[in-house]
Amino acid sequence: MKTIVQKFGGTSVATPQGRERALAKIKAALGEGYQVVVVVSAMGRSGEPYATDTLMGLAQNIFPEIPPRELDFLISCGENIATVVLVQTLKAQAIAATAFTGGQAGIITDSEFGNARICEINPEKLQKCLQGGKVAVVAGFQGITNEGEITTLGRGGSDTTAAAMGVSLKAEVVEIYTDVDGVMAADPRVVPEARSLEIINYNEICEMAHLGAKVIHPRAIEIAREGRVPLRIRSTFSNDLGTLISDQKAIRQIEAVKERYVTGLAHIPEMALVKLISEEDVNQNQVVLKVFEKMAEAGISVDMIQVAPFQIGFIIKEGLAEKALGILREFSLTVKIETGYAKVAIVGSRMRGVPGVMAKMVGGLQKAQLSIYHSTDSHISIACLVKQEDMCQALQVLHEEFGLSESMQ
Repeated sequence: MKTIVQKFGGTSVATPQGRERALAKIKAALGEGYQVVVVVSAMGRSGEPYATDTLMGLAQNIFPEIPPRELDFLISCGENIATVVLVQTLKAQAIAATAFTGGQAGIITDSEFGNARICEINPEKLQKCLQGGKVAVVAGFQGITNEGEITTLGRGGSDTTAAAMGVSLKAEVVEIYTDVDGVMAADPRVVPEARSLEIINYNEICEMAHLGAKVIHPRAIEIAREGRVPLRIRSTFSNDLGTLISDQKAIRQIEAVKERYVTGLAHIPEMALVKLISEEDVNQNQVVLKVFEKMAEAGISVDMIQVAPFQIGFIIKEGLAEKALGILREFSLTVKIETGYAKVAIVGSRMRGVPGVMAKMVGGLQKAQLSIYHSTDSHISIACLVKQEDMCQALQVLHEEFGLSESMQ
């Protein structure tokens, strides 16, 4: 019998109205003959009774420092509560269902509290539940170590749970329900005319996620890609199919838009540009190695890296600029750190090896009189650094330049 995994976020289970919408999606899947596994997040947002931040505040009001082990023990409770509430909602509609913590669902993790990695999944209990004709409702965002310690999976943890469950159970598809219609070609808050994509491949969505798009966490995409399980991003507020994430591109889409090499845009605001200038070749005196070792030791992630004999350039998060400056002053280099930048990127797996894509990107920005201060590329993306105040205009220009407002159907 075919299996589907459906993940619902906290806003989808926080209110009776939200639970009714989730219930409708579950009923539809059951009506199509699926065995259904549901993954849920904690209910509501900060300030609401059972939200994760509210639970943390309850303990911190007594004593502000919570050890990582106890913190994971505490914040896993939000998902457990949501799981039982949804099970009761299903039972009220005469739908048999059983609640599972992450550990009970067989999710075994390492012992990195707060950001644990899944080591293996033992789905026997879930399979027995499904074979018994019940809906399995699993608490997202959590697992258990081999020693029995409760762990949480970090940001996007419920998406990660859903993807891992889908791979373990060889699901037909994993549906991630959100408050948007799917994966958008650009952030609609910045580019109002942005459309949702009908289909996108794993590499493209993973690249967009790493470049700032926030629809789904990269770790969940990577798990689904490795297990070759399709993901579908859907809205809880409509019956639209949303965006399918898989290995396959729709043939009709490629035929209809032959010249579309860019699938979508992504951006990361509030970046700082670091320039290090040397009078000696930095490749010969080990300066280049020492600079990046010092950044790593300080926990500073560097991006858009460029190295030349007498210059090193990269970008970092704006909030780390002062920390980086203090470290880099140790070197006999001219150090320049400028804040107020944003990274904007075009993403598309079909651009690889195609001449003129960078020229088109530069041409579009120059027509709008927008300057580029740094750039990097991969086989499926090109990123440019622009002034923070120019970010929105840059995204709008690129959206138009690459024809992303045209129908994808």
